[in-house]
Amino acid sequence: MRVVIALGGNALLHRGERPDANVQQANIDRVTTAIAALAQEHEVVLTHGNGPQIGLLAVESASDPGLSAPYPLDLLGAQTQGMIGSLLVRALHDTLPGRRIAALVTHTIVRADDPAFRHPTKYVGQVYPLDVARSLARARGWHIAQDTTGWRRVVAAPVPEWIVETDTIHDLLGIGTLVICAGGGGVPVTADKDTGALNGVEAVVDKDHTAALLAEDLKADFLLILTDVPNIYADYRTPKQRPVLDATPAELRRGGFPAGSMGPKAEAAARFVERTGGLAAIGALDAAYEIVHGRSGTLVRPEMPAA
Repeated sequence: MRVVIALGGNALLHRGERPDANVQQANIDRVTTAIAALAQEHEVVLTHGNGPQIGLLAVESASDPGLSAPYPLDLLGAQTQGMIGSLLVRALHDTLPGRRIAALVTHTIVRADDPAFRHPTKYVGQVYPLDVARSLARARGWHIAQDTTGWRRVVAAPVPEWIVETDTIHDLLGIGTLVICAGGGGVPVTADKDTGALNGVEAVVDKDHTAALLAEDLKADFLLILTDVPNIYADYRTPKQRPVLDATPAELRRGGFPAGSMGPKAEAAARFVERTGGLAAIGALDAAYEIVHGRSGTLVRPEMPAA
């Protein structure tokens, strides 16, 4: 079975942790354990988030007196793909001896006229108190919005149209490679309508939406979205909170999940199932193997045909 796994950026850098290299290295062990068991039985394509990491690099770049201007988000996204990809390759190389493993810097085509550029919504970077967030917004021209535990920078998140390296990823899978790609949703680029030339844009791409698109294009059987909760919850963080263990795409969309957290994951899972007839699931990193085998998480399945 071919499984595309979307790994949350917070798996490598948890909320509230110091963004040190050794902290992320230590967190890799949990990721490796979760992925290795699946990789021994299935073809695996691993994607990952980069919100904490790209936010850190953006702050460093904006504060560097040696630069005349900060690095743009597309290049910072490429840097995070290389860093996180290297951490994952090294850890999986030790856990899966003899297995071909490759990390591929991946580019995602977006539309230059996507409405998202006018309405930034995607959280990047660390959480700040309101006064600090406002000060940074004034000094650096950031947009900010409230997250669950504080205030964070928000940037444009245009819809992914297609992934430039899809054919290369397919070829790598064909020779038995575990492929790490589309990190942070891929480096966002536009394609010139006349020449096809690629140009980076100041944005990030939602990694769950890119994972769903990638899974569709690779004809994957299963899309697995890993996060920091064991399953989707209806009425999350209210007295009525209850687990959702099984849902159709239509049922998920009626859930009204927040745009800044579970919403993109639910939409990505729903879209993949609708467009392919495959299965998707959302759940906790440590339960990855159990989720694929139907023992944990929220399963998203096609609508049952009418009798």
